Amino acid sequence: MLAARYPQGLLFREAVMRQVQERFLQVDHDHAGRPRIYFDNAGGSFRLKAAVERFAQIDAVPDNTERIHPVARELQAIQAAGTDDLRMMLNAQGGSVHAALTASGAMFEMVRAIALNVPGTNLVTTVLEHPSSYDAMERYAAETGRELRVAPSNPATGGVDVDAVVRLVDEGTTLLNVIYASNISGAKLDLERIVAAARAIKPDLYIVVDAVQHAPHGLIDLQKTPVDGINIAPYKFFGCRGSGLAWLSQRAAALPHHKLSAKPEGFWDLGSSSPWQFAVVTEIADYVCWLGRQALQELPEPATAGDAAEPSRRALFAAGIERIMLHERALLARLLDGDGAARPGLRRMPGVQVFLDHPDLTLRDLIIAIGIDGVDCTQAVHEYGLRGVTVYERSVASLYSRRMLESFGLSGAVRVSPLHCHTASDVDAFLRVTEEIVRARHEAPRFGSNQAAALL
Repeated sequence: MLAARYPQGLLFREAVMRQVQERFLQVDHDHAGRPRIYFDNAGGSFRLKAAVERFAQIDAVPDNTERIHPVARELQAIQAAGTDDLRMMLNAQGGSVHAALTASGAMFEMVRAIALNVPGTNLVTTVLEHPSSYDAMERYAAETGRELRVAPSNPATGGVDVDAVVRLVDEGTTLLNVIYASNISGAKLDLERIVAAARAIKPDLYIVVDAVQHAPHGLIDLQKTPVDGINIAPYKFFGCRGSGLAWLSQRAAALPHHKLSAKPEGFWDLGSSSPWQFAVVTEIADYVCWLGRQALQELPEPATAGDAAEPSRRALFAAGIERIMLHERALLARLLDGDGAARPGLRRMPGVQVFLDHPDLTLRDLIIAIGIDGVDCTQAVHEYGLRGVTVYERSVASLYSRRMLESFGLSGAVRVSPLHCHTASDVDAFLRVTEEIVRARHEAPRFGSNQAAALL
């Protein structure tokens, strides 16, 4: 695999970088045309032009998919292709695909079905879960009279240790629900080891995973991490809002759940699904496969027997996600360590703290939590905004942040989350703005001015 050859990552070639940026909307400006650096992709990623165009095209069609005329058949084919593509992206076999309005809604429904219908004495999760996972587990633990066991975080890694999760699992565990990667630190949980160790304790254990943050940054392979439910959010994966997608194993999908009585046992959608949801999935898959083809041409793996055959769609997708991961890792390295002697990175920048830092970048997705000495995280985000940079405050005042931050002993942090659409120049501009905010902090009467706008 390429990842082993480039532990510090590898930026896209300039020609590929130009093509990548051309395929996305608003990469260097906002919706009103104002220049900016958008480093809040963990809250909602850049949109593929093709996904937005396809959304509008398919959603404009009034026809009901549950008909027999040609347009309805065409919409059915779009849904079938998108369903196949989601399975391909996850490397999932069989099971059921559920299209919901949000990934959070899909998560609540998966947890509900398992908690209400599978025997046991306890539910296991982690302190780093998104509220849609944690609150669902908390609610149904209380509703069913079960113990909720919560694995603590590790402030040294920014994640959750395998042993911290597995030691909570026993023969009475009904459900294990874990996040794939922290949406504060970017730390990836070792899902393969967690699944294997938990199932060694209880072979028929139900496991559900929140992959919303991780999916745009790293490859998911359910053949290596066999779970019973997993969700993604297309709006954080180059797609559109108003859609959440989940895959459920055959046994999980067959559990009692909200559905029309006459529908098949494993059918989870209520009402008519929106065909555009599936069309957008296919556009996302097409883009990543295109990038995979560029990667295979740029960085071919050593030849093996049978290489003359056309790569499968899964192989192209895997190559594309891996190439995204390598480019993002190179951006992460530049954010942290700068470009050598010319400019320091965040790790060596006076007045800046990198929270939950870890030297092994292979264990991280492209998310960083930082603090600026003497500046509240909310004020820091405002200062970045004045200078044309969009980042996000993670504060204990927020229901989306309190539990996770307190587990790390933090009261707040500035979350920085670029995407593979960004360049090294974007990172350098962000570092210049950060230096300006630190300097401005020592010029209190002028702090908050827009003097650094020219930096962008």
